[in-house]
Amino acid sequence: MQERIWHRNYDQAVPPGIDYEELSIVEFLQRSSARFPERTAIVFKGSQISYRELQDDVERFAAALANLGVGRDSRVAIQMPNMPQTVIAFYAVLRLGAQAVMTNPLYTPREFEHQWHDAGVDVVVLTDFLWMNKVRAERHKLDVKHFIVATIADALPIPARWIAPFLLRRKGLAAKVPSEAGVHSFAKLLKGRHKAPGAAKLDLDHVAILQYTGGTTGVSKGAMLSHRNLSANVQQVATWFTCFEEGAEQMLTSLPLFHVFGLTVAMNWPLMAGATLVLMPDPRNVGDMVDAIERHAVTILPAVPAMFNGINNFKGIAERDLSSIKACFSGSAPLPQDTLTRFEELTGARILEGFGLTETSPVTHVNPLEGERKLGSIGMPLPDTDARLVERDDPTREVAPGEQGELLIRGPQVMLGYWNQAEASSDSLLDGWLRTGDLASVDEDGYFRIVGRVKDMIIAGGYNIYPDEIDDVLASHPGLLEAATIGIPDPRRGETVKSFVVAMPNSSAKPPAIEELQAWCRERLAAYKVPREFEYLDELPKSSVLKVLRRELRDMELARRSTESK
Repeated sequence: MQERIWHRNYDQAVPPGIDYEELSIVEFLQRSSARFPERTAIVFKGSQISYRELQDDVERFAAALANLGVGRDSRVAIQMPNMPQTVIAFYAVLRLGAQAVMTNPLYTPREFEHQWHDAGVDVVVLTDFLWMNKVRAERHKLDVKHFIVATIADALPIPARWIAPFLLRRKGLAAKVPSEAGVHSFAKLLKGRHKAPGAAKLDLDHVAILQYTGGTTGVSKGAMLSHRNLSANVQQVATWFTCFEEGAEQMLTSLPLFHVFGLTVAMNWPLMAGATLVLMPDPRNVGDMVDAIERHAVTILPAVPAMFNGINNFKGIAERDLSSIKACFSGSAPLPQDTLTRFEELTGARILEGFGLTETSPVTHVNPLEGERKLGSIGMPLPDTDARLVERDDPTREVAPGEQGELLIRGPQVMLGYWNQAEASSDSLLDGWLRTGDLASVDEDGYFRIVGRVKDMIIAGGYNIYPDEIDDVLASHPGLLEAATIGIPDPRRGETVKSFVVAMPNSSAKPPAIEELQAWCRERLAAYKVPREFEYLDELPKSSVLKVLRRELRDMELARRSTESK
């Protein structure tokens, strides 16, 4: 790795390059089960699974899948919330050399049909309520041969396992599944006697997962992530977090495992290092999250800004004991400084803001654990990760020092390309460099700062305006919980700025007046950046990983204006 300015600011124990172990994440799990056989690998709703039991379950489920015809280059979709069967199914699929297609349980039929058709999915592993409420009626449209149905109750300890189905059905989280061809019980397959699969040695350069992009700017594409991509990224993250003690940590796994952030940081990395996963099925349930941190003395917390903000504003949080947390990782969206400061005051932990993409497995940048942390920056590239800024309209030309440009990334975690999308792959990968679509700047110490998405940038009166900057200013107002800014068509300026805001909950004070918000922005922003319009919402539309969906706000606004103009 060529020496870069950021290498000088790495923590002393972090090298610029890594001597990688040539092991897949499947083999890392096998090693953890050999090192820590009786240590708890998974905690879920009162149940515990040891590393030995987890490895045995993976082997048995892999054998069951093989008996159904799953092998190298089969594609298996996994459509479940965070539950033990999600972990077992994922590692079993990779164990066979097949590809996992992680599918959002919140997807509509249109969305999962596109994904499964595009990937050529042969087998789907899903929950009983998703099968009965969403997928079963669409079965005739799919080319799927087998559906394997798991239940939350099967993951619970006795006697909760007997009682839970009645309670879960009331909440729509359980359903009776009638017997029919091609539909199998996860629990019965796991208990069955099947011929054990062969050795687990995998080609590290072979595709491990088709990780679909969120589709926030169009139809989602399947990023081909290899076994080497996944293995390299967990080793990079492990090298960076020098505080992580093997066989001793408690990881709160509340980030959805169908999303690449949760998959790598909250599952693959801790399982490689013998940590305990405290599985949480709903990242929006702040009360359950706080309870789990206290009960299980969680030490590492990967989360997104909305989750940190939710904990900060949870009723009675000042009386709760969150002191076990020693390090947090924040990604997916910019972290407001007030949110960071308040959370660190509550816990004594240190939040490291980072950055990543689906196409990079995902982590590429992080602030240092011990060295200088620059608030508002995404930190520095990880070991063996290179980055540069180029002109948006000509990615072959780097921008001048101090200027903003599109962020390009190169490293062992960068995807192979997009599944069946040769043109999109060639557009995104230039001689090994990934075009991120993010506008960024870098300072003299090698710390990068994301300015905004190329497609989110607002051009008003000839000025470039970045919504993240405005959102950060608004989120710092004591009367606001969060904000999201978009550009809307304007016949004179091209676009004008509108911000959607959410008032602070549990407050006896009235929400700030629009005039107050405009004055707040005028004190902190150039005049052309100050929103011309504001609108209060009860909540902002968010993705499954609590990332604000500006696209939905734009669509809502444009539909409203179209109706009003008629």
